Amino acid sequence: MKIGVLGTGIVGPTIAAKLAALGHEVAIGTRDVPSLMARTELGMGQKEPFSAWIAKNPAIRVAEFSEAAAHGEIVFNATSGARSMEALGQAGADNLSGKIIVDLGNPLDFSRGMPPSLTVCNTDSLGEQIQRAFPDARVVKTLNTVNALIMVNPQQVAGGDHHVFVSGNDAGAKAEVTSILKDWFGWRHVVDLGDITSARAAEMYLSIWVQIFASMGTTMFNIRIVT
Repeated sequence: MKIGVLGTGIVGPTIAAKLAALGHEVAIGTRDVPSLMARTELGMGQKEPFSAWIAKNPAIRVAEFSEAAAHGEIVFNATSGARSMEALGQAGADNLSGKIIVDLGNPLDFSRGMPPSLTVCNTDSLGEQIQRAFPDARVVKTLNTVNALIMVNPQQVAGGDHHVFVSGNDAGAKAEVTSILKDWFGWRHVVDLGDITSARAAEMYLSIWVQIFASMGTTMFNIRIVT
């Protein structure tokens, strides 16, 4: 399958590498390819510059947002949540029309330092903003409640016996994304929270996620639902 991944921080390359390893044709998108390739500073969670990473993953095509979105039959939004709307705008409505957008973003605001607040919450969410801006796309919110390594390899925590969530208006899109989570990434437990408004809850979970991280000193955790 042809897949577009938007974002070149820690999440985008992690998702892209997993998908490429599974044999998919992956294009990873950014705002400015030459600037990205010239960058030497490391972003949050990165262990090497993007140029070094892509040299190890030559099957993945580097492109601007619009080209990566046009390439993908499915598009993963792995951009920083505070910048997702701008990035998707650059990707272009025509390039996203009719496609599933798997939204991994969290609208975190670091302008006042740690812990971050949310740029949108309670009565709206990033997932909803994306769906409103691109009504012809099918937005599914998922994977934003775990770190990038767990996203693509949930077995790293409790042998995979924990939960991830999906939110979205389109039942068919959620079913397809649920299959991707299980068959490609290895998730055992996927909970459908409801329509796209339920993305508010998934995004607001980040407030407690940050506090757990601060308390435990690790991001290698998740939640398991017991009844």
